[in-house]
Amino acid sequence: MDSGGTPQLGACQLVSIPRALASRRAFAQNWTLDRCLARQQTIRLRPGTRVDLHAVIDQVAPAPTLRIAGPGDGPRMLHIITESFRARPALDPPADALGDTLADVERYLSDQIGIIASDDAGDIGCLFLALDAHASPPTGMLLRVSVLPGQRQHGIATQMVRAAAGLAQQAGMRRLQLVARRELPSVIRWWQGHGFEIVEELDATRVLIDIDLPASLRVPTAAAMRAFGARLAELLRPGDLIVASGELGSGKTTLAQGMGAGLRVAGPITSPTFVLSRIHPGVDGGVQLVHVDAYRLGSAAELDDLDLDATLADSVTLVEWGTGLADQLAGDRLEIHIDRSGDPDDETRTVRLTGIGPRWAEVDLWKFVDQFTDWQAEQ
Repeated sequence: MDSGGTPQLGACQLVSIPRALASRRAFAQNWTLDRCLARQQTIRLRPGTRVDLHAVIDQVAPAPTLRIAGPGDGPRMLHIITESFRARPALDPPADALGDTLADVERYLSDQIGIIASDDAGDIGCLFLALDAHASPPTGMLLRVSVLPGQRQHGIATQMVRAAAGLAQQAGMRRLQLVARRELPSVIRWWQGHGFEIVEELDATRVLIDIDLPASLRVPTAAAMRAFGARLAELLRPGDLIVASGELGSGKTTLAQGMGAGLRVAGPITSPTFVLSRIHPGVDGGVQLVHVDAYRLGSAAELDDLDLDATLADSVTLVEWGTGLADQLAGDRLEIHIDRSGDPDDETRTVRLTGIGPRWAEVDLWKFVDQFTDWQAEQ
């Protein structure tokens, strides 16, 4: 899917680098693709780097291989963009992409990040990502999101956008945007189906749509993870559902221990794997913590058997391994994903917070992360 938008919005000049880096080359050499997109290894972000997303994204067709575009990829990217936009309904005025020349694409490659999707037959999709580190908040812009006509409906655009979102997040961006044409409601619906929302009507033919990227931070030690959980508890109230995910040993139970300390519940808090669920009453009449481990559960129906509905309204409920199982418990939830570093001797974890529903729409998770990061730096 694609927007057909232009590289600039009003006076907002898009740049391709985070504040601390001086050039796209420095960005390419110093930032790595998010391990949530490529968990098996840390991959340096340089032209030609190949990223296989097959293990982490549900597939309708075999997953394409994604790579970062290099200077020599201009002709192929121009072909993909042109063929993609020619296959769409005619617009008045025409999509800007149909006027792109090789010089334009090479200029995009010089100051933006190109992502190319390929299969065994060759390159089949591409997009550009521009990063504005000086915007408030820092924002990534998607441009020329294109898939060859014969390759659509295979999830290729979804995977490219997810990869771009991961790169934008690593570069410190807090929002991802693009421009869409009003005359293409099916395209707008596609983006809305992926969590984007219309935030501004730019003119008679274009709308700006965006999505907030998950708030994220690095947590260097187990003690820091407990401190993070304790600070997070200050945001929580009865009825809140927390869904924690991450591989074995990533720190989910350590996070729970910190939350328990912050909520001042009776302990100790340990992994409830073998008993599935533990209730920790609040001290002095405070809110109780219901701590659930869904690792051994095979379906949402098995989670239902724990009767969490009976305590949900009056408790803070934390479900480890609950992704895809606990979603039905409440329309509002806070999803927390924890990634380990690639070094087994490194305790550092990357924590990502995603608020779902009206309850969390009113909470500025990025502000919370910034405040915790500042507090951590003072310790």
